[in-house]
This record gives sequence, structure tokens and C-alpha cells, in this order.
Amino acid sequence: MKAPYFIETLARNGDVLNRQQVASLPIRLGRAYDNDVILDDLHTAPQHALIEDDGAGGLVLRDLGSLNGSIHHGKREASIALSGHTVVRLGHTSLRVRGADHAVPAELTDTAIHSWEGRTPALLGLAMVALAALVSNWIGDVDSFDPINYLLVIAGGLGGALVWGGVWAVANRLFGSLARFGRHLFILGCGLVAMEVWIGLSSAIAYAYSQEWLTRFGSHVVVAIICCMIFFHLCTIKARHARRFAAASAILLILISGLNLMSGLQRSGRLGNELYMSVLLPPAFRLSANHGPDEFFANAARLKARVDADRNKHVGDDISGEDDDGGEDE
Repeated sequence: MKAPYFIETLARNGDVLNRQQVASLPIRLGRAYDNDVILDDLHTAPQHALIEDDGAGGLVLRDLGSLNGSIHHGKREASIALSGHTVVRLGHTSLRVRGADHAVPAELTDTAIHSWEGRTPALLGLAMVALAALVSNWIGDVDSFDPINYLLVIAGGLGGALVWGGVWAVANRLFGSLARFGRHLFILGCGLVAMEVWIGLSSAIAYAYSQEWLTRFGSHVVVAIICCMIFFHLCTIKARHARRFAAASAILLILISGLNLMSGLQRSGRLGNELYMSVLLPPAFRLSANHGPDEFFANAARLKARVDADRNKHVGDDISGEDDDGGEDE
């Protein structure tokens, strides 16, 4: 390493909290004011460690007999050879040392749309949230039109959206550089609109063509949309970890969908959420072929034969079980 040297204090996730430049060796680390680098950590000693030349062109950190020691890879060491990627923990402070000749990666391509920040995505996101709440309430409303009811639904939806976006904005401010409140509202609005479109479209297709599986397993698509929303929220905070966030979202989708399938199997003996399609639309939506009475009664007769066979089997098993119990009593 070449002088000057930079002492970097790191967060738990590896992000640099601050850097301090030191012109020459040796570098004294500790809590006292006579050190070259002062550590604001009550778990470090007044004179905790010393960084000096190892005689071969490298650097070495030597512990100065501190109570809590110098930790590297989870082990307490009296001396630690330093490279630009060596992380050492002193007390509760993680740090590394880099020289002026340390190579840095090339700049990243700026893919952010800086004009798409602030008021525009926020207002558009709130508008989509209000639209989704309005459409959802209108589809399920069977009472006479009451504007107050719709206003309350819209107000509740907007309030929930502000809370949701606020939570993600706080996380963005803590782990990123900006709050980006508008973008988080826009992501929420897109997700809610996508849910409403899927629910309405899948219900119409399922009713029109007798595709019961669309409503029976439709909740898994809703879960997938929610996981996509979480993925985009996380990427808004830390875009460089997109692959890691995609893997986490996929694992979350598998876990929730698996629990949903097991819940349906335990509740009704089937993997689906519904035993039958509960969607009822006007007859004009029905596009599948009609089935005559003869076909209906023929299917019912075949079903009756299977049910009778299963019933007789269970009755026979119960009778044989009672005979076995009677023989044992004798």
C-alpha cells in the first residue's frame, strides 16, 4: 500500500460509514485523543491497536493489549496482516485500511430516470390507489349508491398508501441516500392496479369458459404480484443488489404459496382455495358450450355409482372392524 492511508469505518452490511485520511505510518487507533484515529466506541481501549509496516511492503495491525482484543474472522488475534479487503473488528467498530493505490471498480451505468422523482410519481401512484379502491368497492357493492361510502373507501385507501409508502421511504432514507417517497407510492399503485386487473380478468375468463382453476389458484398470482412489489421497493433502495432481492422475493413467493396450498389441503382435502367457482356474472358473459339435461343426468349417475361404491367399502370396513373387536372380547 502507498501513502496516504484511509481508515474506513464499516456498517454491518459492508457500507462505508466514514473515511479518515492518515498521511504516514505508524497509525495509532483508540479512544484517547492522542491517537491518529479516534474511535467513538466505549468497547475500545484508549490505546487499542497500532498499524505499521510489516517490513515487506505491507501493513500489519498489532493489538496493544486491549481488553476486548482485535477480531478477524471471528478470532482474536495479536497481529493481523492487512490488505485492502481485510475487515477487523475493534470493540463494536468494524474497519479496514486502504492505500491511495487501491484499485476501484469502473463506474456503474446510471439507469435511474431522474425526472421521474418527487411529485409526479407520487400523484400518479395515489391516483392509481384511489382508482383501485374505487373499482374494488364498486364491484362488490350491492347496496344503493352512497357517495359517502365511496369517499370513505378512497380516503382509507389513500391513508393506507401513505403509511405503506412512508415505511419504505424511511427504509430508503436509512439504507440509501434519498427517501424516494414518490417512487414507492407509484410501485404500490401499480401493484394494486395489477391485482384488480388480474382478479377481474381471471374471474371473467373463468366464468365465460368454465376454467375453474383460474379462481381456485388465483390467489397465487396475487401473492406473486405482492412479491414483485416488494422486489421493486427493495431495488429502489439498493439497485445493485437486484439479484439478491430477486432470489429473496422468489423464496418468499414459494413459502407463501406453499403454505396456501397446504392450508387448502388441510381444510378441504384439495390444493385449491375453493371447492367450486363462486364467481357469478351476467349470462351474456357465458361463452362455453351448453350441456343438455341428458348429459347432466348421465354424469350424475356415474358420480352416484362412485359414491355408492365408496360408501359400501367404508361400511364393509366398519363391519369387519366390529367383528374383530367382538372376537377379541370373547
